[in-house]
Amino acid sequence: MRALVVGGGIGGLAAAVALHRRGWSVQVWEREPEFGELGAGLSLWPNAMRALDTLGLADRVRELGAVERGGGVRDRSGRWLSRTDNAEIERRHGWPLIVVHRADLHTTLLDALPASALRPNTALTDMVQTEGFDLVVGADGLHSTVRRLCWPTAPVPRYTGSTSWRTVTEPLDEPPAEGAVTWGAGERFGFTAMTGGRFYCFATGRTAPYGRRGLDELRERFCDWPEPIPRLLAATTTVVRRDLYDLPPLRSYADGRVALLGDAAHAMTPSLGQGACQALEDAVTLAAVGLAGYDRLRLRRTQAIVRRSARLSAVSQWSWPPAVRARDIAARLTPAAATLRAMDPVLGWTLDA
Repeated sequence: MRALVVGGGIGGLAAAVALHRRGWSVQVWEREPEFGELGAGLSLWPNAMRALDTLGLADRVRELGAVERGGGVRDRSGRWLSRTDNAEIERRHGWPLIVVHRADLHTTLLDALPASALRPNTALTDMVQTEGFDLVVGADGLHSTVRRLCWPTAPVPRYTGSTSWRTVTEPLDEPPAEGAVTWGAGERFGFTAMTGGRFYCFATGRTAPYGRRGLDELRERFCDWPEPIPRLLAATTTVVRRDLYDLPPLRSYADGRVALLGDAAHAMTPSLGQGACQALEDAVTLAAVGLAGYDRLRLRRTQAIVRRSARLSAVSQWSWPPAVRARDIAARLTPAAATLRAMDPVLGWTLDA
């Protein structure tokens, strides 16, 4: 059996590894001249680690990453609204929250494939090119060519009105003791520890008419936020800036011999930190159950997470002062145990195949 995976990002490579380990002959087509991963850090929640464990790669990824031991949500003044017991997450779900550089995860997946499977500088322009493959996997991102060719009436991605910034700091001499996400009015800024004294920082905000872009824009927007945010920004040299889109729900992720996964199927806002995690779930599920069971196991789950992420994104970026005050009070009054229980359906995923 021959499989073509279109797109050499994390989801596509994970699908290729999963299929390869089940005996498929796999090719991965990547339009760029080289396989690589742009970006900064990545949060791998227990469901993603469980998917990586299915691929035999979880222990390696854990070695490359850092375990987040503490964190929570703060208000604009820096006061804690809620705290997260990450030890309890590991107790409930068997894996901790791991923070890893996207490039390290990408390289780990690449190393699990034979070099003969990798076809850089190869773009899909017509489905005629896929003749001879028993399975075609569209893992080619938000603006998927596979989705456009095979789902011509599918809804197009919709702009959320927000922008994201992602960075990795240089090593800090006095790193913060724990991570946090700080909610402001229309903006938020989060940070979490990585290996080597570095920190992964992520921010989102409503699009505003800033004259500068990139790191200057990020510093201008967040320079007066509570410590350690200014200190983290001072230790930052590069930033990845992207406008945020999500994808309206598709009726199916599988059609004939073609399947979509990751952002090509269910692009979502980053508020839950589940984009890559869901792509990893997609990859191992598709390899395990094939096209026949893929929609049954993935469609409802992923679309529910897209909606949940969109709601959290909207709430965390409220800007009307009375709404911001009400949001912060509600967060402060919500018991930590209730927050953990609410995440159980997301983090407790297992490969049911």
